[in-house]
Amino acid sequence: MAVSHLHQRPTHKRPSSFLNRTNLTLLFSLLIILGFFYPYLGISQSFFSNTNFAFQSKWRNYSLQEAVSFVGRNGTVIVCIVSEPYLDFLNNWLISVTRHKHQDKVLVIAEDYNTLYRVNQRWPGHAVLIPPVLESNSAHKFGSLGFFKFTARRPRHLLNILELGYNVMYNDVDMVWLKDPFPYLEGNHDVYFMDDVAAVKPLNHSHALPPPGKKGRPYVCSCMIFLRPTTGAKLAMRKWLEELQEQPWTRAKKANDQPAFNWALMKIEKQVDMYLLPQSAFPTGGLYFKNKTWVRETEGSHVIIHNNYIIGFEKKIKRFRDYGLWLVDDYASESPLGKL
Repeated sequence: MAVSHLHQRPTHKRPSSFLNRTNLTLLFSLLIILGFFYPYLGISQSFFSNTNFAFQSKWRNYSLQEAVSFVGRNGTVIVCIVSEPYLDFLNNWLISVTRHKHQDKVLVIAEDYNTLYRVNQRWPGHAVLIPPVLESNSAHKFGSLGFFKFTARRPRHLLNILELGYNVMYNDVDMVWLKDPFPYLEGNHDVYFMDDVAAVKPLNHSHALPPPGKKGRPYVCSCMIFLRPTTGAKLAMRKWLEELQEQPWTRAKKANDQPAFNWALMKIEKQVDMYLLPQSAFPTGGLYFKNKTWVRETEGSHVIIHNNYIIGFEKKIKRFRDYGLWLVDDYASESPLGKL
């Protein structure tokens, strides 16, 4: 029997290597290709840069008339005015509006370009900026000159929409809708508004402009207003603008837009058809968040909750969370903007 194979050297399989001749050839070819196309990569960068410029330019030139025409439904627009620090509040409010199927009517009047671009990127056509642009950092602190300038633009925006022939509802974004407010806009009055007093009124209280308080004027809230495009409503906005000019912000008197609104309403009460919304449906934050007995007694009748009578973003957010009204934590997907 042949046994020569016992003396043969054992054969070992050479381990494969990434740097074999084939792979080296492929790698070298890839480097040549990349070297050829590298000078042209700037085309892609230029393309994205131009696309971003076109996007920004489109919305910078977007007019109020175009925006109102786009969002208006059945002759009605819902307006809020927002600067970038309030975007989370905008989203929270939008969730509640969407639950009552009125989000398509919403127009965000952006007070800075970041807000304009962020809203229109996620929800095209629903934000417009009306120059001049204010310094957003100065518009956050209640009582500041920046805050006064921010809020003092409100009647001009609302008047411009009325002049376009639309009904307009204005809301502050530190609000939450629990019900659809439109069924509560009874009759065909010029101006609808809510009280800003924490004192409990009878359920059948008068819907006329409240009498003057200690400061010689009523205490109506400028946070929620509904206007029809009537002569009376336009007069109310013009008079509001006049009062703001007559009562400018000073260090001694840190005004905001609301006192001027009340002075204006009081002075034109006989010329304008006004309607005070029911307190049980539209309570001020000083009542809803501070009078538990009243809240229990009026349970089921609340429509819009305003988180006022408190100052500061974090304090407002905490209060909303405590009452289960900070919706963005768990329901951001319900907003047209999604999770910001």
